[in-house]
Amino acid sequence: MKFAAIADIHGNSLALEAVLADIAAEGISDIVNLGDFFSGPLDAEGTAELLRGINAVSIRGNHDRYLVEQVPEDMGPSDRIAYDQLATETLDWIRELPASMVWRDEIFLCHGTPEDDNTYWLEKVITEKRVRSAALSEIDAHAQGIAQPLILCAHTHLPRTVTLPNGRLIVNPGSVGCPAYIDLTPIPHKVQAGNPHASYAILEKRPDGWSVSHRHVPYAHLDMSTLAMERGRPDWAEGLATGWISNETFEDIISG
Repeated sequence: MKFAAIADIHGNSLALEAVLADIAAEGISDIVNLGDFFSGPLDAEGTAELLRGINAVSIRGNHDRYLVEQVPEDMGPSDRIAYDQLATETLDWIRELPASMVWRDEIFLCHGTPEDDNTYWLEKVITEKRVRSAALSEIDAHAQGIAQPLILCAHTHLPRTVTLPNGRLIVNPGSVGCPAYIDLTPIPHKVQAGNPHASYAILEKRPDGWSVSHRHVPYAHLDMSTLAMERGRPDWAEGLATGWISNETFEDIISG
């Protein structure tokens, strides 16, 4: 068994297009999509058009849930820009998606953790601005009750593979379309992949276990950075251009 895992596209249609081309070049036809498809100041409906053409196995992320559970007036700016672009059929599709699922009997899919789509699994916010890797005991606690040998999660946009004490793997494929961001909860912090490339993972079941290949695909990221700036999002523009968020941008955003 060999498949690709994508996540956290966040409306970046150019990044998704590059990732799908890379997946096709690898001869892979099966794709799982771990949510947060559209939210962001970019190209939500263009992203939807691409997703309609690939027939991926999909679950919803926290921002997908916000798009169908909140009224537009209560949405954050990234969700609202995406919502205003999306067709009714796209929103109806989101409503039908599960928050988690077991795929092919041996792979568990979720966005954040099995309990909460808005909780980091492999990382932990420790102080303002700072995120660190979660302790193995913290990671393993969320995996209790999951029998599958391969677990896929997303949400933090950071590519990682963690082996649990019993040999199971947890894999975050990273973000297709948003390599760095600022979040205000539980306290203000920033998450940075450190490069502007589109990230995803290829997973292959071999006789001695699962092989994981984290891929970083170049694309016209400066075009998306320019679009974000035109739509009044300098934090997105900086993250898309570099994969980093400066302290100056961070302070500007959290100070309002």
